[in-house]
Amino acid sequence: MRTIEWRDGAVVTIDQSRLPNETVFLEMKSCNEVAEAIKTMKIRGAPLLGAAAAFALALTAYHSKARSKEELIDELVSSAKVLKGTRPTAVNLFWAINRILEKAWSFSGNVKELMSLVVSEAQKMADEDVATNRLIGKHGARLIRDGDVILTHCNAGALATVDYGTALGVVRAALEQGKNIEVIATETRPKLQGARLTAYELKRDGVPVTLITDNMVGYVMYKGLIDKVIVGADRVVQDAVINKIGTYNIAVLAKEHGIQFYVAAPKSTFDVQHMSADVVIEERKPEEVTQIGLQRIAPEGIKVLNPAFDITPLKYVTAIICESGILYKEDFNKLKA
Repeated sequence: MRTIEWRDGAVVTIDQSRLPNETVFLEMKSCNEVAEAIKTMKIRGAPLLGAAAAFALALTAYHSKARSKEELIDELVSSAKVLKGTRPTAVNLFWAINRILEKAWSFSGNVKELMSLVVSEAQKMADEDVATNRLIGKHGARLIRDGDVILTHCNAGALATVDYGTALGVVRAALEQGKNIEVIATETRPKLQGARLTAYELKRDGVPVTLITDNMVGYVMYKGLIDKVIVGADRVVQDAVINKIGTYNIAVLAKEHGIQFYVAAPKSTFDVQHMSADVVIEERKPEEVTQIGLQRIAPEGIKVLNPAFDITPLKYVTAIICESGILYKEDFNKLKA
């Protein structure tokens, strides 16, 4: 089942903030509704953010009353500005917006044809995401041996993409090849994407999964319970991988214990014109740390640091799995090309 779909002038997606207790679908008919869902993390996951942004621009075009191509482009640019203000770190969102805008700017047809083009391009991008994830899975499955136990962090599964998943796409592909594998998922504080989403997704699909708290990673590696680590990415720059907070800790521990650390990400996540120092790391609300649900767990007035992502230098990464194949350390210096 796809995580997000276009349905006759509406975008339908799973409200990920309600999982795993409720499966609720959002039906959105405006760019602003999609932007709000992204800001509140009802929609999350780097590849899915790209698809959602493209569909948000499709909504702008589909419901537009513009009388000229220039008017419609102005509306698309205004919508793009709203979307770009939602989440600053995951590059797929910006990639998708820029792809739609570039198509619009270079289009020579009339306004009605441009409206149709934007909608069809958004749908094309969603379809491409599914195909890309399956290629990532196919390439990554070569790295998985029968009997492997794989540690993953946050959620890089079907819920974080249009379908199939990146890191969990590798798991799915290996299982489809008949390999017996298990997954250990970190809970992923403070938003608990591992506990709420990854564990839910794998259990639903019949994949053996064990949930641990984030601070158990060193223990399970020390005990020899992990064969490989596979995570997703929100941005890959020249010198680092930007991913959910806690990824860097896992990468350092993996290196210390001689465990291969793989990153699975589409090329739309690559931002190889930039270095890690250029990336804006999203800071989120202190309540995510001081509360679990509605229950306060910290004293009133306590100072809170809550970055949503961290930076893992490429020296800790064994390989990056993308739709073109597997990039090893000797390939990293070619990323810009």
